[in-house]
Amino acid sequence: MRRAMHKLLVTGGAGFIGSEFVRQAVKRSYKVIVVDKLTYAGDLERLNEVKGKFKFYKVDICNKNKIGQVIKREKPQVIINFAAETHVDRSIVSSDPFIQTNIKGTKTLLDLAREYKIERFIHISTDEVYGDIEKGKFREDFPLKPNSPYAASKAAADLLIKAYVRTYNLPAIIVRPSNNYGPWQYPEKLIPLVSLRALNNQKVPVYARGQNIREWLYVSDCAKAIMLILENGKLGEVYNLGSAQEKKNIDVVKSILRILNKPESLIEFVADRPGHDFRYSLDFAKIRKQTGWCAQIGFQDGISKTVNWILDNPKWMKKHIGKKLSIKFK
Repeated sequence: MRRAMHKLLVTGGAGFIGSEFVRQAVKRSYKVIVVDKLTYAGDLERLNEVKGKFKFYKVDICNKNKIGQVIKREKPQVIINFAAETHVDRSIVSSDPFIQTNIKGTKTLLDLAREYKIERFIHISTDEVYGDIEKGKFREDFPLKPNSPYAASKAAADLLIKAYVRTYNLPAIIVRPSNNYGPWQYPEKLIPLVSLRALNNQKVPVYARGQNIREWLYVSDCAKAIMLILENGKLGEVYNLGSAQEKKNIDVVKSILRILNKPESLIEFVADRPGHDFRYSLDFAKIRKQTGWCAQIGFQDGISKTVNWILDNPKWMKKHIGKKLSIKFK
């Protein structure tokens, strides 16, 4: 399978998860073309480790003409779509960029995948398309019940892909990961934002009483799973990527404060955000059964690696925290 699909076009490849996938793909000797609009959250510095070993195009995935030119020139066998607006709070403030990138951008890529007879289209979605669940776990065949503009835009993209698979026999796969964390994450998300505020002895905002539960997946484990799906996944399928590492938000915050030796008095409970999902939890038996994959990095190890990376990379963090962070966290 790898020989037949040696050239990959990775959209959003300068983003948090996309860049980790690119680093892994290059190390596995894939030819990689990165397409990224380089919005506030994109940064080619994430790819310094593999600099000179991939091609890069600064292009918006909504621009069909320019993306089409890249595909025509590079002739990739595979498109892997990481490109997305991802921050829930920003989607509540304004949903327009989410509708534009997550829905229109996905449709543009789907149409080009048909036109250029792409052999495999892999779309990175999210566990948030299912809504929330008090008990049990979401399976891939559960109905989609998104509760935020962000989640709704991702669910719409998933439905478009399913329609293209059925109507046009498009060779697509949908991947739904749980909350990713790790090095290089833009500091509007919970873990890097809490770390930075605590390091500066600033108040750490926590929604409501911090009882909302998320399932945490270390970014390198997520990228490894996507690689396995690229190489061995079944066309037309949906794959959940969970970790079985569920944590209340308040416990995540306290873990960070302990690593940094900061007092819990920095925690400041704030009004809950509208429509806040209570709990996400994924059943990932399908990918485990088909590929043997499961997350290798436990939460305590992962959170320690992440916070220490933040401590070791103050220049990069300061560069991004300097851009206006009017939003709290995911």
